[in-house]
Amino acid sequence: MTPTQRIASIDITRALTMLLMIFVNDLWSLKDIPAWLEHTAAQEDGMGLADAVFPAFLFIVGMSLPYAISNRIKKGDNTLQLLRHVIERSIGLLVMGLFLVNGENLNEAATGMNRGVWNIICCICFILIWNQYPAKWSKTAQNIMKGLGIAVLLLMAWICRGGDDAQRFSTYWWGILGLIGWAYFASAVIYVLGKGKFSVVLAGWIVFCGLSMATHAHILPRDTFLSTLLGPLDNGAMPSLVLGGTLVSMIFRSYTAAGKWKSVIPLLLGIAVVLATAGLLTRPIWEISKIRATPSWVMICSALTIGLFVITYWLGDLQQKAHWFKIIKPAGTDTLLCYLIPYFAYAILSMAGVFDMEALAGWTGIIKSLLFSILMIQIAGLLTKAGIRLKL
Repeated sequence: MTPTQRIASIDITRALTMLLMIFVNDLWSLKDIPAWLEHTAAQEDGMGLADAVFPAFLFIVGMSLPYAISNRIKKGDNTLQLLRHVIERSIGLLVMGLFLVNGENLNEAATGMNRGVWNIICCICFILIWNQYPAKWSKTAQNIMKGLGIAVLLLMAWICRGGDDAQRFSTYWWGILGLIGWAYFASAVIYVLGKGKFSVVLAGWIVFCGLSMATHAHILPRDTFLSTLLGPLDNGAMPSLVLGGTLVSMIFRSYTAAGKWKSVIPLLLGIAVVLATAGLLTRPIWEISKIRATPSWVMICSALTIGLFVITYWLGDLQQKAHWFKIIKPAGTDTLLCYLIPYFAYAILSMAGVFDMEALAGWTGIIKSLLFSILMIQIAGLLTKAGIRLKL
């Protein structure tokens, strides 16, 4: 590699993670599949593949953070402009998360709309609002499209009725995108206000890890202002994952900037071993659980993601095999669009009666879900080429 060469491994790792996210999210459509692929029950000590995907995505969000902030600084952004960008991105993720969650809890009869139609309309609005329109579009035309998307979402929120009691638009939980939004906000604010200093980011990671541990050790009282504040952050677990990724990225950038392309690998693997060991040693204390967001789960998933990144770095960058991952490349560059495409697919398939048919089982079903995931990514790639590219 050369000092000016673009690092492909972060995009590849993000793409693999999104591929797995679409894949595990499709497992509900199958039956008789291995338990290790699925989520572990809330009170069970353990984790399946599905339990490792979301934390991996949060970790990659953190790894991307130093690069994204650095690029904006190069464009001339000051601290206030950086914070504004962070807030706008976070709000976008929270809005999308809430609308999709209300879709999950939709009372179709009271709303006068089925869940599939709700999701399609919401996702179209997301695209209208956050699409990166071609330069040939006038500012007025872009604002009209964005305004239309906002107006329709407000109308959707007004007519929404959810749950058995037909309650109004509500925060049931923040959804996957919303949780990413909160974790990104907390982590990015620390990084920006800390001027990208390693010591500040490390201190933030330690604090959030400590809060997570204190919560699970029942040291922090429940039903307090602090517990309410930490609720959307899963008591510190989510920003621990993001900031962990940021720390690894800062170490990686420091080594590669110095031309130490290969010597960074044993260091990253060493960090992964330490985290995995810590997670396993503390398992008897906290257990491993995604749903409870235990500290052991955070450490083990961080270690697994570092391991995945090292593999993609060795293959994609050092061995120049990035083209091996070309089929899933859109998932690494147009990730948000890839996440939304299955909502369209499920709505259309549901209205077509496909889910009324007997579910596929075993490895036949698993292969189907894998092919479905690749298809969703390819569709996102085609839409990007057609001019649809989401940018928060």
